[in-house]
Amino acid sequence: MSGKVLLVEDEHKIARVLVLELRHEGYEVTLANTGPDGLELANGSAWDVILLNIMLPGMTGLEVLEKIRETNRAVPVILLTARDSIPDKVTGLDLGANDYVTKPFAIEELMARIRGLMRLSRHHPNGDENVYRTADLVLDPKSRAVKRAGETIDLTPREFELLLFFMKHPGIVLTREQILSDVWGYDFAGDTNLVDVYVRYLRQKIDEGYKVKLIQTSRGVGYYLKDSSPEDKPS
Repeated sequence: MSGKVLLVEDEHKIARVLVLELRHEGYEVTLANTGPDGLELANGSAWDVILLNIMLPGMTGLEVLEKIRETNRAVPVILLTARDSIPDKVTGLDLGANDYVTKPFAIEELMARIRGLMRLSRHHPNGDENVYRTADLVLDPKSRAVKRAGETIDLTPREFELLLFFMKHPGIVLTREQILSDVWGYDFAGDTNLVDVYVRYLRQKIDEGYKVKLIQTSRGVGYYLKDSSPEDKPS
């Protein structure tokens, strides 16, 4: 699988190894060593994946990510971090990161994450032509806009892909394994508990404050989007 990868990494040894490995796999790689340089390159060209170190000179990776997401919510971003702490990971995901790997990491794992995100991104390169509707919930894949009862809902890229998967299969119970495979990519070697975490995030944004709860649980199996058209008003 080929593609354009932007690597924003200031640790020279790690950067050198990653550039060599990525080029060996057939990717076209551009390297930036500082946060400001990474942001300029990110906004100046189209990328298939951005690999972004959290600790960078000039601007942190989280600051760079936040700026990228102000204008581009579609490009896949994988955070590279030496910190194995929950706050950094949660903050990065909340700001719109698609995935993260913690240093030291296996090259094979990183490559699998990249392939999974690129596969997902190319499956929906500019969004589908259809606008999906379930009850008073509307999702436009092309503009990546989501509204419920006319109110705009701001979703992270991963939350958006999760909701899109639900809306493509209304009323169908989806297992955690199916969700991981489609939304994270089948190469993703994560725990299915990650699905539960993101479903909870999505419920807080989609269902909280509404009488009719659209995201339902099938005990012991998975989740599904309620396929109905109720007169649903915010409570």
